[in-house]
Amino acid sequence: MVAALRRARVGGTFWLGDADLPDDRDVLLCASTPQGRQAVLAAAESEGLIGRAAMRGEGREDLPSFSAASDPWTLCARARCIIAHADDEWALVGALAGCDLIIVGKGRYHDLAQAGGLERAVQAEVLDGWSYVDPFTRQPASALATIEQLAAWRELIEANRRFAAIFGVAGWKRVTTDPLLWDGTGPIRHRSSLRPGELAAGDTVLAWIARTDEHAVGQLSDLGIAVGEIEDGMIRSSGLGANCVPPLSIAVDALGPHFDPSRPSELENILQNADIDTAMCARAARLRAEVVQRGIGKYGQDRNAAPVQPRESGRVVLVAGQVEDDRSVLCGGPWLDNFSLLQNARALEPDAWIIFKPHPDVEAGHRKGHVPDDKVLAFANAIDRTSSMPALLARVDAVHVITSLAGFEALLRGCEVVTHGVPFYAGWGLTRDLGPVPERRSRRRSLDEIVAATLILYPRYLDPVTRLPCSPEMLLSRIDKGEAHIRTPRILFRELLGRAKLLLGWR
Repeated sequence: MVAALRRARVGGTFWLGDADLPDDRDVLLCASTPQGRQAVLAAAESEGLIGRAAMRGEGREDLPSFSAASDPWTLCARARCIIAHADDEWALVGALAGCDLIIVGKGRYHDLAQAGGLERAVQAEVLDGWSYVDPFTRQPASALATIEQLAAWRELIEANRRFAAIFGVAGWKRVTTDPLLWDGTGPIRHRSSLRPGELAAGDTVLAWIARTDEHAVGQLSDLGIAVGEIEDGMIRSSGLGANCVPPLSIAVDALGPHFDPSRPSELENILQNADIDTAMCARAARLRAEVVQRGIGKYGQDRNAAPVQPRESGRVVLVAGQVEDDRSVLCGGPWLDNFSLLQNARALEPDAWIIFKPHPDVEAGHRKGHVPDDKVLAFANAIDRTSSMPALLARVDAVHVITSLAGFEALLRGCEVVTHGVPFYAGWGLTRDLGPVPERRSRRRSLDEIVAATLILYPRYLDPVTRLPCSPEMLLSRIDKGEAHIRTPRILFRELLGRAKLLLGWR
């Protein structure tokens, strides 16, 4: 348990921010009462350490101080010694962090600095008489599982501290994105424009680029401020983003969007460089099996999908339509549109039974990419507007895409995948790639390694019930139980607007 706490660095107010102390102040004085503060000050004087000391809270005017509303782990990691009252929790954090300890007074940590004192304190403070509850299921949980969950939240909070501000996140998305972007210090710093003096060269901000003013992006670049990107995750929501259904998964990438092959992204770096161990691959295999078994795709689980039909004779090929002005297409296949993709697929598959599936956002009447049926049927045998993507993938042998996530979903289900553009999953040895894959993608990856990177290591997930960051497995469970649906007047209006556009022929 001691080792688990040390690895996780949880306990105390671990989610709070760091305190700014001079480098020469590496002795922390910690007590909560006036009498305790006097005692730790006296101990620092007697040990000859007062010249290197800093006091938590108010103490002496001639001593630097730091707020109790700070992350104790970060401060203790920089400290050489902790002088603490025997009832102060920072004493335990200091011991776990490996600091020298001087304990003053009487209290629950009075023997912490003695042999076996740390183990006894952890037994008393973490195990004996304590019960834990899983925050998602409300079922009993072990102390170790609780520590692991807190560690995941700490890792997320620390990752968010890289970003000085957030641009371009629409208000209707924030109900689900804010818990995934919180850095422990207060409200999310959403901005629509630059504020004088708020940002400086060397800072990094996040932006949902498609919804960020181009002038603001240019200003940020001119000031030497790095711009990371937020995008939808691979298992996004139960419902379409075009209908203003907020995302339950996002990808946060400080390097750039995962769908832009012109430059590396954090996802590409994971796939190219990370050592993905056998335990993570086994978890990815289980997750992949759950996705396939539950029929879950990017936009959730379509319980009203058409049942899987018997396979047509011969080779069956799906051509997945996309939103033609989507950034993934503009970055990864700008020389293509849905009609040229269909033509190219027919040229490569002259004898196949080809099914064309329009993108749901296009079908909803909100986005560009409509191809008239007569043009589609000149190269395809059928148009499928009703089947969910998971149900449709169960019927086909191969999938042709520009950059569509449908290609990744097809890999999960064992289909052949032909990429005409350059999606993130191209170039790792599992797809037939017709687009110009970057030479830097040189590593061969197994399917489970790609799943681990794409669904576990890279994106962030939110539990729609508790609104807490969660694992992909928990989100899949919520979707499967019908607990991930979000309904608002805005969503209803967008759905009705899309239907009206279709009826009026506005594409």
